[in-house]
Amino acid sequence: MKKTILIFSSLIIALLLFFQLSKYALISGNMKIEITIAIIAILFFFVGIYINKKSLRKPLNPNYSIDQKKIQELEITTREYEVLEGIASGFSNKEIAEKLFLSESTIKTYVSNLLVKLNAKRRTQALQIAKSLQII
Repeated sequence: MKKTILIFSSLIIALLLFFQLSKYALISGNMKIEITIAIIAILFFFVGIYINKKSLRKPLNPNYSIDQKKIQELEITTREYEVLEGIASGFSNKEIAEKLFLSESTIKTYVSNLLVKLNAKRRTQALQIAKSLQII
């Protein structure tokens, strides 16, 4: 985070210095306005490309794998795990039921069982615990 702040603050300072230099160059008559605008546009273009590349870069986690032993230790059934995956995908009970061809009350039962097995009070807490245990 500190590195990002330093990079952006140095970019801002560099742009401000460039604006001041271009203002003095225009006042003294050494540079035409079109050249100044073109240089500023090119500078903003490269800064935009840099920011875009930084924002699109996602951290890779090649060592991440699902801990099957932990799933077995918690005694999570295959169907309960499918429901947990549906919760992780952001689906409601009704949507999970439609996807798995089950009734909504059955899904509620599976969710209740998952909450007990993961020792959670809410679905969001169950997801946090599942992610920390690397089972989802």
